[in-house]
Amino acid sequence: MATVRFVPLKAALRRCRGTSPPPPPWALCRLPNRSIRSFSSAMSPPSKAVVYDEQGPPDAVCKVKELPPVPIKDEDVCVRMLAAPINPSDINRIEGVYPVRPPVPAVGGYEGVGEVHSVGSAVLGLRPGDWVIPSPPSSGTWQTYLVKEQSVWHKIDKSTPMEYAATITVNPLTSLRMLEDFVDLKSGDAVVQNGATSIVGQCIIQLARVRGIHSINIIRDRAGSDEVKQKLKKLGADEVFTENQLEVKNVKSLLADIPEPTLGFNCVGGNAASLVLKFLKQGGTMVTYGGMSKKPITVPTSAFIFKVYIERKPVMLLHVISYLPAVPLEKIKLIARKALIDLSLRGFWLQKWMSSDKAKECRDMIDYLLSLARSGELKYDMELCPFDEFPSALDKALGKLGSQPKQVIKF
Repeated sequence: MATVRFVPLKAALRRCRGTSPPPPPWALCRLPNRSIRSFSSAMSPPSKAVVYDEQGPPDAVCKVKELPPVPIKDEDVCVRMLAAPINPSDINRIEGVYPVRPPVPAVGGYEGVGEVHSVGSAVLGLRPGDWVIPSPPSSGTWQTYLVKEQSVWHKIDKSTPMEYAATITVNPLTSLRMLEDFVDLKSGDAVVQNGATSIVGQCIIQLARVRGIHSINIIRDRAGSDEVKQKLKKLGADEVFTENQLEVKNVKSLLADIPEPTLGFNCVGGNAASLVLKFLKQGGTMVTYGGMSKKPITVPTSAFIFKVYIERKPVMLLHVISYLPAVPLEKIKLIARKALIDLSLRGFWLQKWMSSDKAKECRDMIDYLLSLARSGELKYDMELCPFDEFPSALDKALGKLGSQPKQVIKF
């Protein structure tokens, strides 16, 4: 790709001192250095963006607007955005209910992929035509041109499918971190999760399969659930159950040869979280990373007494368990001892993890995930939508048209 390097007029004339006649003005850009490296012309192109001036319902407050050019400083990179997804957290930021959100007015979006358009004079390692993603994610990706410091951008392999490059930083990275951060899983172990059809859920299935880890998956009851089960099993799921199928006394009898899971994932809350707990073995951990049902986590009384880690003295446990009929005293004492070292309930928020000094580790993991996407070992449902059709994509992301694939805006 041919590029132009702009220099001050006086500097260019000094280069020509001693020659006669001086070159015409249009020749001043033809310098001896034929390098492809490009410097910016100090201003970005105008940008078209999805802007909201106040928090509220996204379909009411989001407007597509023209934004003027912005200065490109020495260490800035101007990126022409190629694609960006509409994530649930994007919607929550616009609604004003997400814990961390930009001040309004703001441009929507938090992750995406773009192509370097131009760079500031002090930028090294990036050049026009490179593909980059904001890593860690950064707000304002729903626009055609985005200017941020070089430190924000991570160069990626251009052979990566565009829609995967645009969506790799939030959901797949969440899946990978949760599989690694809480329990030392080994090949042959098992995990259990609700919300298995979500992007995070689909990624957990596939990342677990790559490591030889079994996955037990819970989906909500709905029309077409048999087709959903088959689809998840093609991704590598060992077992897939609807919530109604698990309304039995002993869910572990459904596992056949799969070991009891030591790690569970909850993104739904309510009864669906209780179902995850029913599968976990003693000493297991349930990680909550979302609450799609908007219902609190409910822990069954039996799980609370017999499994959940609680800081109580044994005498208090004995008092609670003493209400259980026909339980021998020696068994009560055994239960009391075990209950103090059993199930753990944990939470995970990717943004908090990335707020620590994790930039290098984060980018290494992103490169690993992108390599799986390129090889076909990591895939999930998405729908590319032209930027001109953003309102339609937003309606789908808001659930107005029923269950839809992840919406990815193509600029």
